[in-house]
Amino acid sequence: MTSLNNPKKSKRLPRQLTLSFFNFSQSLLNKISIKKLTLIGFTFVAMPLVMALLFGANKASELAKQSTTAIYNVAQLTQLNSKLDDTIAKLERSASQFVVLKDDELLAVFSRHQKTLKDIIQETSAKQQDKVLKERLTSLQAESYRIKELMLSDDVSAFSLEQIQQEFKPLQLINEQLEKRSAFVVNQQVLDIQHTTEEISNSILERLYIIPITLLIAGVFIILITKPLKRLTDKIQLLEQGSFEQEINLHGPAEVREIADALENMRQRLHALELQKSSFIRHISHELKTPLAAIREGTELIYDNSVGPLNEDQQEICDIIRVSVNRLQRLIEDLLEFNIVLDSTSLYGLDKISLSELISDACNVRKLDIKSKNLTLKCNNSPYFIYSNSKQLSVILDNILSNAIKYSPVNGSITITYSSSKECITINIIDQGPGIEPSLSEKVFDAFYQGKAPINSQIKGSGLWLTIVKELLLRLNGNIKITQAKKISAANESGACVTITLPNTQTDNEL
Repeated sequence: MTSLNNPKKSKRLPRQLTLSFFNFSQSLLNKISIKKLTLIGFTFVAMPLVMALLFGANKASELAKQSTTAIYNVAQLTQLNSKLDDTIAKLERSASQFVVLKDDELLAVFSRHQKTLKDIIQETSAKQQDKVLKERLTSLQAESYRIKELMLSDDVSAFSLEQIQQEFKPLQLINEQLEKRSAFVVNQQVLDIQHTTEEISNSILERLYIIPITLLIAGVFIILITKPLKRLTDKIQLLEQGSFEQEINLHGPAEVREIADALENMRQRLHALELQKSSFIRHISHELKTPLAAIREGTELIYDNSVGPLNEDQQEICDIIRVSVNRLQRLIEDLLEFNIVLDSTSLYGLDKISLSELISDACNVRKLDIKSKNLTLKCNNSPYFIYSNSKQLSVILDNILSNAIKYSPVNGSITITYSSSKECITINIIDQGPGIEPSLSEKVFDAFYQGKAPINSQIKGSGLWLTIVKELLLRLNGNIKITQAKKISAANESGACVTITLPNTQTDNEL
């Protein structure tokens, strides 16, 4: 009555029941292992099938017994009709012969046939369950007694052949009624078997609901077993992407909790190592920048002849020192930026990104470098939206485009295309540079590795940025590979093709 008067309480009750059931199932799941859960699931799945199998076997056994009984009765009735026809025919024949020949031996034969008929009737009556059939047998026996008394009386000597045959007419009539009743009983038993078969068939068909119930039970246990494993997989993927901040604390079977504890220990160690690495890079970079600044300032003073003129050899040595110091300065700055990019906690957010706009922004950033080489950009401007990290993708595209510009010849072209499938989106950046040897396609992603620099390139590298690109793509569950352009596009006889693959997580696109 209270729940009807208070709608809020009536709505809250199912939620409380659902929450209570969830908490109960969760606590129960935490107490058992995957092995026990699998065994319980197998038992619950097998139980309805076993019950259906036992039911079918029982019904099949009943049908077999009924069929056996029916076959026996049919054979018995068929044999009875045959015996009765034969015995009654012999009985009439011996009686007719006695009336004609008046031989006592023929009367004895008649008596033997009459006794045989009596035995057949008594034996059949004891085995038959049909009341009408029994009544017909009783009438047949009474009629046979009447004929016997007639044959043993003195009046039989005055009977003619036609008269004695007339006396057998009622006996033959009862025999015909017996045959008709036997046929009816046989047909009835056939119909009973047919009806029983239909009932069993319908019962088995009705119990087909066990199949969806079994599938439902199997589905529930599959979810109970795989859901904790899926959560484990998600946590492992986060670790693979370099996310060490989120604590790993999972509920579920004992095995899952053990793996989760091991992963949590590994996460803590990896997080500590990541912090130590970042701290070490920052510390060593700043420590190197201080003496390097002094060396650079001193070298500039010497190079500007502030402390006196230099001869040619001294000037050459000073130039070498200046170039080396500048390169070392750039390496330290790239190392710091490398550490900042990979250590930034802001890189894990997902945004809705227009891929065409992101590529356009990356091209605008490198506009001066493109103009200096008079390069032609061919971009796929089809609108396409994905959910990813815009800052990471910007860094990735900027570095790949920078590499393409660096190795492209003057007046060359760079082609940027992208396509999608259900599983992934693929971005191809193709240049017309010297390309890359297959043996170096993986080595270029090693930290500080630098290939052969192109002639008169204004873009200098430290060998770190492709390493950063690969690391960022790993965090995005993506991949990168570099191949010869002719393997991707028949229009390019030379050059390199950088293929970026990202998981397709967009919700709407117009590609």
